[in-house]
Amino acid sequence: MKLLAATRNRGKQREIREKFSSLREIEIVTPDDFDGLPDVVEDGATFEENALKKARELARLTGLPAMADDSGLEVDALDGEPGVFSARYAGEGASDFDRNVFLLEKMKNIPPGKRSARFVCVIAIVLPDGVEKTVRGTCEGEIAMKARGAHGFGYDPIFLLPDSGKTMAEIPLEEKNLLSHRARALEMAADFLRERIQKDGR
Repeated sequence: MKLLAATRNRGKQREIREKFSSLREIEIVTPDDFDGLPDVVEDGATFEENALKKARELARLTGLPAMADDSGLEVDALDGEPGVFSARYAGEGASDFDRNVFLLEKMKNIPPGKRSARFVCVIAIVLPDGVEKTVRGTCEGEIAMKARGAHGFGYDPIFLLPDSGKTMAEIPLEEKNLLSHRARALEMAADFLRERIQKDGR
């Protein structure tokens, strides 16, 4: 069975194919394999709404099972901001550096121990028979007092992993891919599809 992974990000595509490599019954395809598939506007109020909207639209347009994700950063001291606005938090066109500076400025009066945060990834799967499933992976941490590290992207340089004392941008990619929110959500998505394939094969 073909599964449309709704991302044009080559890094995400590689990670998805790696996580699903044990599911030999599934062939991962992406929007790059189709002509004229539109980018779906993410205007939902939650990660679940955005992921489901993307998966539903691409399943409708292609007739294939579709999988889509939405992810971001939630900071407790900011009442869950930036949340679904993570990519646009410092304004349209802002760089990763701009967003990190903007968030650190908003956190400047929040002391250590009160800076808890988490990365969230929600994956939605929509199947042709109408079955829909969402899974949520999280990675708990804190907002560092300043940016550190050269690996990763997005908010990685200011996301501190308390167990190691390092930011997400200070650990190797291989280690990040084992504990990240996206890796955990992908594992749950793969488990769901594995169970579905076993059920259909009975």
